[in-house]
Amino acid sequence: MSTKQMLHIGMIGTGSISDLHMRCYAKNEDAVIYAICDLNEERAKAAAQKYDAQSVYTDYREMLEDPHVDAVSICTWNNTHAEFAIAALEAGKHVLLEKPVATNVEDALRIEEAVKKSGRTFIVGFVRRYDNNMQMMRRFIDAGEFGELYYAKASILRRHGNPGGWFADKSRSGGGPLIDLGVHIIDQCWYLMGRPKPVSVSGNTYRKLGNRAHIEHLSFYKAADYSAAVNDVEDMANALIRFENGASLAVDVSFTLHARGDESSVKLYGERGGFELEPETLIVTEKNNTILNIEPQTDNTGLHIHSAFQNQIDHFVDCCLNGTEPISPIADGVASTRMLCGIYESAEKGQEIRLD
Repeated sequence: MSTKQMLHIGMIGTGSISDLHMRCYAKNEDAVIYAICDLNEERAKAAAQKYDAQSVYTDYREMLEDPHVDAVSICTWNNTHAEFAIAALEAGKHVLLEKPVATNVEDALRIEEAVKKSGRTFIVGFVRRYDNNMQMMRRFIDAGEFGELYYAKASILRRHGNPGGWFADKSRSGGGPLIDLGVHIIDQCWYLMGRPKPVSVSGNTYRKLGNRAHIEHLSFYKAADYSAAVNDVEDMANALIRFENGASLAVDVSFTLHARGDESSVKLYGERGGFELEPETLIVTEKNNTILNIEPQTDNTGLHIHSAFQNQIDHFVDCCLNGTEPISPIADGVASTRMLCGIYESAEKGQEIRLD
């Protein structure tokens, strides 16, 4: 009989992102999806059947009382993150929480305090950190290939890509493309720049086009609860973030924009060289008084979201079972929330906001 220790996973929320979690847990030999929880019992039962989970719940509190559940993935509306994460930690469960950790700094700090008190593993779902090309560039940076990284710029611009449903309902999401898409690319750049302390932000948000549900002939990603009835989030946001070490980051994101096409770019610039991660990984450097553009030979030219999710889930399981140090800890989730909330505040007040 095998005595191998297995991590029993409870899934909270079965919306679109949850299937990426469950698919990866199913491929991990040290984890088993034990319980599924969702307000929609039919959807929870369907997920349980698909992944052979033993228990189904519609109340997360009941699931957290189950002694067989070791760890949870929380894939729910942003406004529920703090409540669910704190309850899970207090119940002695390890937690993987989808980004953003919270819709305000106060809740993020409450989660951080709960993590410290619990002693449980806690990972923020900054999935792009786990992309193979990201980690490869992290090693180049650590080896000093680029020198000090002092400027970064990043964009995710959708011309027609408002997911509707809870994504477009500010009361549940906390905001639009900034908190949904911007959170990823801000974290990518900040992480690669060495996580310098953010000291100020200047941002703008725009609500000019609405959800453009009338547009025909172009398909787009829709939330599991898609509806165009509610849309009180921004169409587009941009910001400049300044750091204590003098570095800066420029970012812009949109759900909808009168653009020729969708755009995605992540670029960082250093004293000895620079690099791009999106749309393709590229290194720029100098040798023998000559500027070189270098294309690393890797399995994927840019972000490969499925392998990034697998790496993230595998890392979470390893942290829970073996005490490995998390790559994306709660402290980084708090810093991210400070930057996001600062941008929204700056846009509302029309002025730069100090974060220190």
